[in-house]
Amino acid sequence: MNQGWTYHNQVNQVGAGLTLLEFYAQRYRHSSGTEWQVRIETGQVTIDGRQATPDTVLKQGQNLAYHRPPWQEPTVPLTFDVLYEDADVLAIHKPSGLQVLPGGGFLEHTLLHQVQQRFPQGTPFPIHRLGRGTSGVVLMARSQQARAALSQQMRNRQIQKVYRALIGPEQTTHPLEEQFEITQAIGKVPYPELGYIYAATPKGRPAHSACTILQRRPEATLLAVTITTGRPHQIRIHLATIGYPLLGDPLYVAGGQPQSISSEERSQPVPGDCGYWLHAFSLQFIHPTSQERVKVVSEPPQPLKC
Repeated sequence: MNQGWTYHNQVNQVGAGLTLLEFYAQRYRHSSGTEWQVRIETGQVTIDGRQATPDTVLKQGQNLAYHRPPWQEPTVPLTFDVLYEDADVLAIHKPSGLQVLPGGGFLEHTLLHQVQQRFPQGTPFPIHRLGRGTSGVVLMARSQQARAALSQQMRNRQIQKVYRALIGPEQTTHPLEEQFEITQAIGKVPYPELGYIYAATPKGRPAHSACTILQRRPEATLLAVTITTGRPHQIRIHLATIGYPLLGDPLYVAGGQPQSISSEERSQPVPGDCGYWLHAFSLQFIHPTSQERVKVVSEPPQPLKC
């Protein structure tokens, strides 16, 4: 069991006028209205530090807090390897299955919490994220100055990230060139339970992936993918867009859209579901102090080796 967590919200113009129950039921659809009602009635939700009833009408500026009691988190791999370390920067190998930041059912079973345990003084801060099912290099800053410099490099697209990705065997009706680019825009689309999900959409933000075939196998095709933009789930969506979803991806299908699953069959897949083959193989950045170019490489799992 973890120590529990308190989630905070401040009521804005959109939330003002809603009841406390309506606010949580509409905004956090991972739980039913009945579940939120029970939480409110048992004192787990407060307004400006005071308990309230489900039908309390909210006012703009009020501070809401959901005090989630301790819970048993899913079992995930909790170990990680340090790939590069100095006074300013930390680069680590994240295993597949370990979430980077708290969210959903994960609080202590996250990369951030595990790093905090090993580096309690001046805890490193992630400059970017990897999907829970994605393994490989995660870059972290160990000071405010390093965080500002590396974040600026990320915005300026000066940090080069190369991934290894495994897709299905090449289709005779849809052969792939040795090198190709994908520029499909990525944005939010409606999705049950979560409210929205990222997918291919003409209304999305620009995204760019450059792909090179490393190995053609009878059962799969191994790619190197360099991304100059960092849209959520970009590689998964882009490869699915051209008809080659990642091998084992439980969510994205051809066209770059989430697959539609009947509620009677099983629960809807979510972005955090694992099973696909994607690895952050290498990352290059300009060191915030020395200004030298640094390259960090993470050994990929066997199926993603050439």
